[in-house]
Amino acid sequence: MTRLLAAPLLLLLSSAAAPEEANWRSQASRVSIVRDDWGIAHVRGRTDADAVFGMIYAQAEDDFPRIEANYLTALGRTAEAEGEKAIWRDLRARLYVSEDSLKARYAESPPWLRRLMVAWADGLNFYLARHPEVRPRVLTRFEPWMALSFTEGSIGGDIERIDPSKLEQFYGSAGDTPAMAEAHDGEPRGSNGIAIAPRLTADGKALLLINPHTSFFFRSEQQVTSDEGLNAYGAATWGQFFIYQGFNPKFGWMHTTSGVDSVDEFAFDVRQGPRPSYRFGKEWRPLEQRNVTLRYRSADGTLASRTFRIWHTHRGPVVRADNGRWITFAMMDRPVAALEQSFLRTKASDLPSFLAVAERKANSSNNTLLATAKGEIAFLLPQFVPRRDDRFNYSGVVDGSDPRTDWRGTHALAELPSTPNPATGWVQNTNAWPYRAAGSASPDARRFPRYMDLYGENYRGIHAQQLLTGSRGWTLEGLRAAAFDRNQPGFAELMPQLVRAYDALPRDAARRRDLAAQIALLRGWDHRWSADSVAQSLAMFWGEAIQKKMTPLANESRNRFFARLGSGTTDAQKLDALAEATARLTRDFGRWQVPWGEINRFQRISPAIDHPFSDASPSIPLPFASGIWGSLASVGSGPKPGTKRWYGTSGNSFVAAVEFGPRVRAVAVTAGGESGNPASPHFTDQAQRYASGNLRPVYFYPDDLARHTERRYRPGD
Repeated sequence: MTRLLAAPLLLLLSSAAAPEEANWRSQASRVSIVRDDWGIAHVRGRTDADAVFGMIYAQAEDDFPRIEANYLTALGRTAEAEGEKAIWRDLRARLYVSEDSLKARYAESPPWLRRLMVAWADGLNFYLARHPEVRPRVLTRFEPWMALSFTEGSIGGDIERIDPSKLEQFYGSAGDTPAMAEAHDGEPRGSNGIAIAPRLTADGKALLLINPHTSFFFRSEQQVTSDEGLNAYGAATWGQFFIYQGFNPKFGWMHTTSGVDSVDEFAFDVRQGPRPSYRFGKEWRPLEQRNVTLRYRSADGTLASRTFRIWHTHRGPVVRADNGRWITFAMMDRPVAALEQSFLRTKASDLPSFLAVAERKANSSNNTLLATAKGEIAFLLPQFVPRRDDRFNYSGVVDGSDPRTDWRGTHALAELPSTPNPATGWVQNTNAWPYRAAGSASPDARRFPRYMDLYGENYRGIHAQQLLTGSRGWTLEGLRAAAFDRNQPGFAELMPQLVRAYDALPRDAARRRDLAAQIALLRGWDHRWSADSVAQSLAMFWGEAIQKKMTPLANESRNRFFARLGSGTTDAQKLDALAEATARLTRDFGRWQVPWGEINRFQRISPAIDHPFSDASPSIPLPFASGIWGSLASVGSGPKPGTKRWYGTSGNSFVAAVEFGPRVRAVAVTAGGESGNPASPHFTDQAQRYASGNLRPVYFYPDDLARHTERRYRPGD
């Protein structure tokens, strides 16, 4: 009987799918995709929805697994692919996201946005229908509402500040387990942005540096154009239908991770029992509860499930317990407005039109640096900033049972320490505070609440200010060169302290003899990175060793931690760190006199998201270094399992320099290459350019693209 039913059933399913596929083909006929000679997709559609359809189809061609992985994370469904080990990350996502809530928000979205979400889902489903050899791990079909689960585009949204291990302690056991200290994460994961006004440039045209520091291969480089006024070029996070960092003919935007405090943890007194409640002032309010069922793949490959009862206060879900109090997490939860803002800003033409979009206040974690063809430049803080009582310290857990600590709406854009069109003629940000974003024309920190910045300054910010202060005559090539300037202000500050510690040793000290050659090398070093620099290798290994000798303070930002490495360590610790660096280099490489390029490498040998590394496989030297010490060209690298060499996995991931005038001119490079397929010529074709900072021209206009076309087709061809 089963065999008899199989063929009719297949025919029935095929018949049901036929109208849908016909609609997909109809939409595909209104889309063209041109691949340039670097494999980058230039997508054009009649409408914005057609362009979105083609944009996501092209992304899927380049790296569907990364698209699916991003949505498994955002939807809280990774454990369905990876097993029970991922269930706590899924629970974190599901504290805010559920299928029912996203469907309801989708239904309430404006019609124009629903059309884009439908086109997004259709483009992915058409890709899967045309590529049956592609086997999704979980998501065999995409629905329009799913686009609302992942609306911001940054590498880690606000929700990632919730520690999954603490969720496990709270929801995986009886509950009240003391919180554990988190390991200090030193590598900065943010970005660099610089905008320069026309009066400081040689040709009287505004310039913009776009330099996100994210995981390698985290974004796709694309151009997306429609007959409805869309024409955006830049980096799009895999699976999203808007250019996250880029430019159009009149306007360019760059995001950097902000130090503004846009999320908070609130501690509440709780009465447990049949009807748990929490204290808010003099009243006791009932705790809201919601059941969340998560599926996970078991060892035998079948799907199992676990159900959790999640507790909420008016300030958000409970994420852990500490000293008998329950801690809730408060963050922005505006997926519709966030998706609107993310797409609409790509069609802005000047500062006022960008600010009109920003009034949605649905960007919570990203500063923006912008430049326009009108000559406007600006540094802008994220627009979602909760208003608080500044008498309380919001950098750590605050007393949620005290009503005075509660959020009181959000700040108006005019109340934020932003810097539009500063008198200095430039703005910059490197994930540092806003109070030196424009040098002497920056906002005064004394005029703003403490929660407007929790980061402070960093060495990359100091480096950018050194390049920009008092400067003139900037060109596109000069801006590209600045992005790869080799100076490292952190080492310029710390190395003399190390040398002084050595000089203070007694003449007959054994350590003076043991470290003499190393100190002689560092004493004469100009603190600039290069592939052939032995001093760079020694300084980097010293930097790793010295970090381990100092304990981070409670709620201390990475920026402040590294700023006090000199004052926070003794002379003996500084010299101990140099001895340890020498020993480690000798152990790993047979000598301590190793050029930096022999150690620091770029390698792409696999399409895996969790990339494997091997000293026996091909790699190329990376001359630049960690942004910790002030290198604007940043790479987060280190030894991997089974390797001695250090391999980069984050830092510079996309770099573009843009000049705005009657005609936009731009150069760019993407880490490795555009395609995630090792068989593609575009898997590693940009690696050498990436390592050397030799940015390639961007083919923004049709006449440029016509001379550099590799393939022209429609989705489904």
